Amino acid sequence: MTVSAQTPAPVDLHAAPKVLLHDHLDGGLRPSTLLELADEIGHELPSTDADGLARWFVESAASGSLVRYLETFDHTVAVLQREEALERVAAEAVLDLAADGVVYAEIRYAPELCTGGGLSMEAVVEAVQAGFARGVREAAEAGHRIGVGTLVDAMRQADNHMAAARLAVRYRDAGVVGFDIAGPEDGFPATRQAEAFDLLRAEHVPFTVHAGEAAGIDSVEGALAVGALRLGHGVRVADDVVAADAPGGAPQLGRVATWVRDRRIALEASPTSNIHTGVAPSYAGHPSTLLKDLGFAVTVNTDNRLVSGTSMTREMTALREEGGWSDADLALASVAAAEAAFLPLPVREELVLRVRDGWAALSA
Repeated sequence: MTVSAQTPAPVDLHAAPKVLLHDHLDGGLRPSTLLELADEIGHELPSTDADGLARWFVESAASGSLVRYLETFDHTVAVLQREEALERVAAEAVLDLAADGVVYAEIRYAPELCTGGGLSMEAVVEAVQAGFARGVREAAEAGHRIGVGTLVDAMRQADNHMAAARLAVRYRDAGVVGFDIAGPEDGFPATRQAEAFDLLRAEHVPFTVHAGEAAGIDSVEGALAVGALRLGHGVRVADDVVAADAPGGAPQLGRVATWVRDRRIALEASPTSNIHTGVAPSYAGHPSTLLKDLGFAVTVNTDNRLVSGTSMTREMTALREEGGWSDADLALASVAAAEAAFLPLPVREELVLRVRDGWAALSA
């Protein structure tokens, strides 16, 4: 009698402990909250129905243009000009992520975008931190243990990078774990904010840089030149990978790609967002698959949950069902994210163990 081995059941991705490194606060509002906040200030939205509003964001984001994608933020930023709104949205972001099985998240936003109503950048940061703290408490009460770190963004097309960098330094003992620059890559290289990165290195504040999304390998080189420890998206690193000449041969990495791979500079890949902005043709054709197969530290992220209509569970499900990723691949990406978190080493090691053990238990 022959006994055949049973195929292991797929991991319950919703239950899997997930680490999220790239999530924008102003891109992840609940549609119902956006409607309420817009009504309070008299801001007109494209739809007065939560489901219709959610559809509008995804349809607009899926245009294939990063510029059009970024235009959707005109509506979300408009309602984030008051302390109570900032605190509410921050708390809800934590609760939504915790309910999706995220155990640690680094959530980013640009304080400078929330000063149109008269708030100082300091007041913006303090309101958001109060919201994150409330969200963590309420999540714990609901049985979800989640940690949250803040990344302060500067908009690369503006001139507030020094003020934003100083905020990251000032609030680094109050929940801010790092810094980032966001916005259009083309024409605005990371080296344009070199002074801010000089300050951050001098003050030992870690930072990531949006690079290798809308722009190619030159953008990645610019981020590396200022000392980025992670790359926001970063998937255009694949531009520096050349297919082997001979059938069955290994792809050849250029010097930039080799540097990123060998130094484990984490790539904050966001598959759905990358498809929407035209960076990738599909989940099956997403560059992160090639890069993780070549040994890069690829992580999986949401980028903007409202704008792209996504969640961490949805991103991982799409990669597994359409991108050919195994549960082992997703577990490794989760561990890579934990290892790349801007946390003190003992806390990071504890997070890595929690993630690794959690995935192992679900796979048993």
